[in-house]
Order: sequence, then structure tokens, then C-alpha cells
Amino acid sequence: MVASLQTVTRLVTLPTLTFLIVLAVWATTQSTVAPDLPTVGETWQRAVTLFSDPFYDYGPNDMGIGWQVTYSLGRVLGGFFLALLVGIPVGLMMGTSEVCRRAWGPLIQILRPVSPLAWLPIGLLLFRAVDPSAIFVIFITSIWPIILNTSAGVQAIPRDYMNVSRVLQLNRLEITRKILLPAALPHMLTGMRLSLGIAWMVIVAAEMLTGGIGIGFFVWDEWNNLNVASILVAILVIGLVGIALDTVMNLVQRRLDYTQR
Repeated sequence: MVASLQTVTRLVTLPTLTFLIVLAVWATTQSTVAPDLPTVGETWQRAVTLFSDPFYDYGPNDMGIGWQVTYSLGRVLGGFFLALLVGIPVGLMMGTSEVCRRAWGPLIQILRPVSPLAWLPIGLLLFRAVDPSAIFVIFITSIWPIILNTSAGVQAIPRDYMNVSRVLQLNRLEITRKILLPAALPHMLTGMRLSLGIAWMVIVAAEMLTGGIGIGFFVWDEWNNLNVASILVAILVIGLVGIALDTVMNLVQRRLDYTQR
């Protein structure tokens, strides 16, 4: 009984208390410091309006918030999977080859700290369209954690594993499939989870600059219309989608990562 009460307190009471404190601070700030900030009630009403028909389509510049999130997710997943296709082989090569690591390491260390949005003009110059440019930015954002974590995972494989592969006379493909990928998988999954979380944050900023459709452009468009209540609703949606993406990756990691069983 005591354990049940402690569980309820930890899972329900404490988070509820935190949300109530945030709402109280919001209401106090709106009534004293920032009267232009929408009230909690106005934001709730706007959320009800937006979610009453989230997938309406009145043309390219007037779509429901459901379509905005869908387009953003499509760009994030497109760039993310492209980064997987390129990043995992490069990471495997860097992990197994000292020459490859020395050749690619300096370039990656120079490019990795560059802000993803700095690549947006390059994407627009190369592709001259919004969608491929946004996917290009997500690709650049996602690829570094995948490469570095894959490489680190391969380097952490015990030498005994490789000795066994020589004894069994496995070819390169068999070594990759039976030893490198399974042994490095925990590091790779950690890199994927980091990449996906960062990619979702970056797409919002990228879409604010590129325009078109997407949750980032929705935020910017509502700001131009001085509709701050819509922006607050969009911020909540962005956070919830980020939680959903992280939860999916966590489930995949628990399913595939043998170190968490």
C-alpha cells in the first residue's frame, strides 16, 4: 500500500504539481509583466480550434497543424535514413581502419561543430527547392553522431572477436554481418537516438527560414499574424512529437540492444 502511494506520488502528483506551478507563473507573468501574452484559457481555446480539424487543406499556404507536423516528420525521417545509409558504412570503415580514421577524422572534427543552419544556404544553392534543402540539413545534422558512435562501437569490440574471425576464415562481409554490426549495435543505437532528437530540433529552425509548409514555418507564419496563442500550441506539439520520437527510439534500443536486457 505504501509502495503504491509512493508510485502514484512519483508518477502523477509531482508532475502535476510542476505543471500547476508553470501555469501559475504563466498567469502571473501575463497579468503583470506581459499583457500581450495569451492567457491559459485563450491558448486552450486556440488549441481546441486547431485540433478540431488538424488535417484541413485549403491550399499550400493554409493547411491544418496535422499536415504541418506530417511534412516536418517526413523531412526529418528522410534526412535521418539517408544519414544512416551513409553514416554506418563510414563509421564501420573508420572503426576498422586506422588509415581511414586518420584520413576522415580531421575533416569530421572540423565539420561536426558547424551549426546545421549554416548548411541551409548550401542546400538551397544545390537543390533550389525547399524539401531537398531541408532534408539535406537534417542529413548533415544526423550523420556525425552516427559516424562517431559507430566508429567508437567498432573500436570497442574485443580483439578476441577478430581473432576468432581469422580462425574461422570469415570474409569481410561475414565479419561485418556476424561480428561488427552486432557488437557495435549498442553504440550505433545511441548515435541514432541522439541524431533523431537533434534532427527534430533543427527542422523547426530550418523551416522558419525556408518557408513553405511545416511546423517551423507554421510558428513563423503565426508570429507574422501576431497569433501568439497558436505559437504556444505549436511549441507544445513540437515537444510532444519530440517525446514520441524519443520513446520510439528507446523502444527500438531496448529491443535490439543486448546490454539493456
